[in-house]
Parts: sequence; C-alpha cells; structure tokens
Amino acid sequence: MAEITAANVAKLREMTNVGMMDCKKALTEAKGDLNAAVDILRKKGQATAAVKSARDAKEGSIVQYIVPGGKLGVLVEVNSETDFVARNELFKAFCEEAAKRLAADANANLDTEREALVTKIRENIKIARHARMEVSGNGLIAGYIHTGAKVGVLVEVGAGKAETVAKDEFKQLVKDITLQIAAGHPHAVSRDQVAPEVIAKEREIAAQSDRLKGKPPQAMEKILAGVLDKFFQTYCLVDQGFVKRNSEVSLKEHVAQIAKQLGDEITIRRFVRFQVGESA
Repeated sequence: MAEITAANVAKLREMTNVGMMDCKKALTEAKGDLNAAVDILRKKGQATAAVKSARDAKEGSIVQYIVPGGKLGVLVEVNSETDFVARNELFKAFCEEAAKRLAADANANLDTEREALVTKIRENIKIARHARMEVSGNGLIAGYIHTGAKVGVLVEVGAGKAETVAKDEFKQLVKDITLQIAAGHPHAVSRDQVAPEVIAKEREIAAQSDRLKGKPPQAMEKILAGVLDKFFQTYCLVDQGFVKRNSEVSLKEHVAQIAKQLGDEITIRRFVRFQVGESA
C-alpha cells in the first residue's frame, strides 16, 4: 500500500477540487492509488461536482430572508448554468435555506449542501454573493424579490422614534422604497454618496459633447450643472421620480411628506440591489 502523504492528498484535491478530508478518505480506500481515488470520488459524485465547477453559472435566482420583526435581513444570489434548473424545487429550497443560514450566521459554510445539490441536478451551482443588514437604532430592514426572482432588493430605513416603526404608513413607505429600487436601479442613496471620480467622469463626458463646443465658460458651467442634475436624478435613489406617483414628485419629497404626517424624521440609510448574472 502506497503511503498516504499530505502531498498526495493535495494533488488529488488539485485534480478533483474535492475537500481535503474526502480526498484523504478516498486515497485510503484506494490504498494510495491516485487514479483509483479519482474513480472513487467520481462514483460518489464528488469529483463530478468539482469538474462542473469550471463551467459558467450565469443563470439563477435572487432570494431574501427577513427575520421576523424586520431587524435583520439577507439578500442572496445563487447561480446555476440554466434557467431550467433555477426553477427546480430542489434549487429553490437550497436558495431559501442559504438565505436563512446566512441570516443566522454571516460566515455560514454551505459547501456541503451545495456539492450535494450539484451531484443531484448535474449542474454547477454557486453562491455568487450575499448582503446582510441589521438595523442600527430605530428602523426596518425590508426586502423585495421581483417576479421571476431575477432582481432583488434589501434596504434599511431609519426613523427617529421607536413608535414610528410600528405604524402602517411607515411600513408601506418602506415597501414602496423597495419597489422604487427594483424599478429605478439607483447606485447610491443620495448625491453625497456618489464617488468624486464618478462625478468627474460625468463632467468630462458632458464637457466634451458637441453641445458645449464653443460655449463661453459661464454658459458651460450652467449647462454642466444641468447635465449633472439630470445624472443625479437617475443615479441617486432619493432624486429619482417616485414611481407610484408617476414621477410627479421625487422620492425624497415623498419620504418628507410621510415623515411630516408621522411627525418624525425618516432616513433611507442604505440599500443593495442584485440582478442575476451581473456579478459574473
């Protein structure tokens, strides 16, 4: 029997991308024969999962889990190779379990469950990314998954008073904000969160447009300010036209109206928006 060395275990792992302990067990069973160990892992389905992991997984689903009470939430993107698998009940169950596990533990390891699923459905599955939010002070975490599970949103909205959070008007506002994020695809909450280099690039692009050629400096600055304002109305969440009011008012104005009704200060603290495949 060949010696089961750490080097051989590492080599088998490199060949199959299977976990170290499973590789050691396979080598022991194969009496140190690398090729036989590969066959053992393939028969068990473990090596199959590893081989398939090299294939692109650009389909999939977005799933969310909000802990009862709305103080913590998770948004997860799980990728598959085909949309057919993304609609599979086993895949959906894995996605839901992943969200719950990551809500309970941000560092939860789901490799064992993922590899078992790959073995069953014969496609590469990967957890592409996840976001986890927990309320700071008074507020709510809310999530929204758009029809088809290809777009998902997670947001934290804060309030000045604890009693505000329990009111239906506040809860409806938070729900409306998730819909706004899904539809409007903003990149920042407000203008002060936009990176200076992003603004500089927009200024540069606008300044080089035919519209500004030959314009005097005073006119150029005025036009640039207008162009940037239009940019912020798309890029920043609170500057976007509120979709439920046909963009007649900005989201910032709508939030201010609800805050006035409730006699409180309401703040959109942060959000994430996932779309399947964009992280690939």
